This record gives sequence, structure tokens and C-alpha cells, in this order.
Amino acid sequence: MSDTVNIDETRVPPTRTPAFEARLKKRYAAERRFKAMGLSAIVFSIAVLLFLLVTMTINGFGGFQRAEMKVPVDFPAMGISVNTTAGDEDAIVRDLQNQGLPEIVQFSAEEALGSEGAAELNGEAWRIVARQIAADPNLLDRENSFWLPATEDLASAYAGDGKVDLQPLAAQLSERGLLDERFDPGFMSRADATDPQLVGIWGALKGSILTMIVTLLLAFPIGVLAALYLEEYAPKNRWTDLIEVSINNLAAVPSIIFGLLGLAVFLAIFPNYRSAPLIGGMTLALMTMPVIVISGRNAIKAVPPSIRDGALAVGASPVQVVFHHVLPLALPGILTGTIIGMARALGETAPLLLIGMRAFVSSPPSGFTDNATVLPMQIFLWSDEIDRGFVERTSAAIIVLLIFLLLMNGLAIYLRNRFEKKW
Repeated sequence: MSDTVNIDETRVPPTRTPAFEARLKKRYAAERRFKAMGLSAIVFSIAVLLFLLVTMTINGFGGFQRAEMKVPVDFPAMGISVNTTAGDEDAIVRDLQNQGLPEIVQFSAEEALGSEGAAELNGEAWRIVARQIAADPNLLDRENSFWLPATEDLASAYAGDGKVDLQPLAAQLSERGLLDERFDPGFMSRADATDPQLVGIWGALKGSILTMIVTLLLAFPIGVLAALYLEEYAPKNRWTDLIEVSINNLAAVPSIIFGLLGLAVFLAIFPNYRSAPLIGGMTLALMTMPVIVISGRNAIKAVPPSIRDGALAVGASPVQVVFHHVLPLALPGILTGTIIGMARALGETAPLLLIGMRAFVSSPPSGFTDNATVLPMQIFLWSDEIDRGFVERTSAAIIVLLIFLLLMNGLAIYLRNRFEKKW
């Protein structure tokens, strides 16, 4: 037939005119620029992260050290003994104090360091000796040398700051091998103090751990159950719409508002637990819960309907469908939201300021109702100090906070991958 269309002719590509070639070249160039910008953004982000980590590591390395002086003590010549039946370590320390251990340490320091050097020995140095004797009473059977903390002034002079008149003494002691910057393992086991030579991070770290435990125990189950109800059971009406809008708004509310809520509600109910991890955890749980609800709903919504239909087809009840099939498959997404919420809560200071966790805490908390502070608050307090020692300790505390955050996120990522299932 004359009107028959030749199929092969309709598939002939259009002629590549110069204008078409120019447009095609322009599109390819735009694509290359877009890829270059994306790669540049990634490289820039990595460079900023590496700069932050390197800077914090360099500045914080000195925070894990302290200036110490070498003091030999001849215990057999001093005639002191330790009563191993005295009780705990604190009782043994008190017994050694009554026997004159502070005077013995001071006398030994004058013999080794001279009167000027002994005057710059930290006043709490004898307690370090006493605790080592309590841990190993056999030290009293021989002469031993102890590396004991120097005063804050001598430490600053040794670092090149502080009092100029102490710098010659610091240089002299250093040349004789009696003064040195040494790693301070006690930084991870002590609590806050007024002397940068004696401060530690364990009190704030333990407070953060206890606060995060309370936050997780409250926010995670309530947030997940709320997400399940809203997504699986709640009727679609104006009330549920209002609840959804309220939850979305709560996720964007500034954290200090939750601090005001904790101050007005929780401290009114529990006035004796001010600055306790219990109140801090409850306050941060309010802030974390909306994030978990939103991410939980999205994760539940992402489970294919065929999973629900298949479970109902084999005879599962609606509750069994939700808790045996939908929830396990949505758990990785829920854990992702929990990671985000807990990481945000770990770095918060504004809500905790309002409930009193800015307190000076010289001993680690022993429970959820003891006075405590947290790592971000401890960093904030030390950053206000002008002493060089506190500046280095602040950088060291930031490193500890970053490591704690990485470990917490690593555990959550492991659990997410552990429960992840593919369909």
C-alpha cells in the first residue's frame, strides 16, 4: 500500500546539527561541573573533620599529662607502718596521716629537691603516696621514689607561662631529672577540683553515662510505642493530625525550652534531686522523644504492605503482625533516629544549666539521684578558667567526649546492622 509507513525510517536518529552538538556539549560540561562540586564538598568536609581532630589531638595531648617531681622516700628510716585491718583505703590513708606521712613526704622532698623545690610540691602529694601504700603495703619495707604532682605555679613556669621567677627553678629541676611532664592516668579516674594538677574527668563521664541511661530508658520505649500507635492504630482525624503537627514542632523546639520545662515540672515534683542524673535524663528524654517518634514512624511506614498481608494471611493477629513482623523490620530505621537523638542529647548544656547540673562536683556520683555534672558542662566550666592547665584539660575532655560519642554511636550502628533484615 502507498500509505504504509516504513518502520526503519521512523527510527533514524535526528541529524546532529552544530547547534545540537553545542547543546549536548554544554550538558556534559554541566554534569562534569556538578560531579566536581560534589567531590569538592566531600573533600572539604573530610579536610575540616581532619583539621578538627588533629587540632584537638595536638592541644589535648598535654591535658593527659601533668608536671611531676621525683621524690625518694626512705620508709624503713621513718618508722611508719600500715594497719591492713584498718578497713578500706580511706581508713588506711587516715591512719598514715596520723602517723605523720605528710611531714615525712615533705621532709623527703626537701632532702631531694631543696627547700625551694619542696615548697612547690603539691599539698595533696602525700595522699598519692598514702594510696599507693594502701594498695601495696610492701612499699614500706624499702626506699621508693614517687613521681608527685607539682604546684600549679611551678607547672605553668615549666610550660613557659606563669611566674617568671619560678622558671629558673623549673629549668634546674628538669636538668637534674627531678621535674618532668608525665602521663597522668588519674585524669580518667578523678573528679573535678580547683587545681588543674588534680582535676579528673571520671566524675563528669560517669554523670554523662548515668544521664544517657535514664534518657534512653525513657525516650526509646515511649517513642517507639507512640510511633507504632500513630502509624498502625490511631484513626485518621483532626486529633491525630494535631498530635502529628505537635510532635513535628517539638522536634524543632530549642533545647533550652525543655530545660525550662524540666525546671518547672520535674524539680517541682522532685525538689531534692536537683543536678541529679535522674532529672537530667528525664529532661533530655523530653527533647529526644520527638526525634525517635518521627524516625520510628518513617521506618514503620517503609515496611512493605506485603509483609503485613502475608502475616495476616497465615493467621497472625494484628498485634502479632506489628510486634513480630513490622517492628523487627523497622528497628534499624528506629535505631538510626535514636542515634541522632542521643547524640544531640549527649552534647547539650542549655537544658542542664537550668536544672542545676552546673554544680562543682568533687566526687563521682554513685547513683542516679546523686549530685553530678556531665561532660559538656565540665568542658564549659573549665573553658571559663584562664589557667593554662585548665586550657589543656579542656581539650583533653573534648577528646574524651568525642571518643564517648563514637563508642555510643558505634554500639548503636552495630545493633542496627545486627537487626537489619532485607526483603
